[in-house]
Amino acid sequence: MVDRGSVVPPWEQFAASLRERISSGELAPGTRLPSVRSLSQEWDLAPGTIKKALDRLRAEGLIESRAGWGTFVTGRGE
Repeated sequence: MVDRGSVVPPWEQFAASLRERISSGELAPGTRLPSVRSLSQEWDLAPGTIKKALDRLRAEGLIESRAGWGTFVTGRGE
C-alpha cells in the first residue's frame, strides 16, 4: 500500500509497485489489469492518481490499453 508520509508521491509509489510485480513475473505479459475504479478502491487512491501511474507505465512500454478490452501487461519495457 501507499505510505502517505513518504516524500514519494502516491502515484509514483503505485507505479513502482506495479513495475516490481511486472518485473518479478507476478504480473505476466498478457495479464489484464483491474479497472481504474477497482484499483482506486483497492489502493485507496483517487482515480486520477491511478491514471497518472498507468500513463507512466504505458510510456515505459510495460502496459498497453486495448480499446474496449482494458489494460494489459506487455512486460517489454523500453
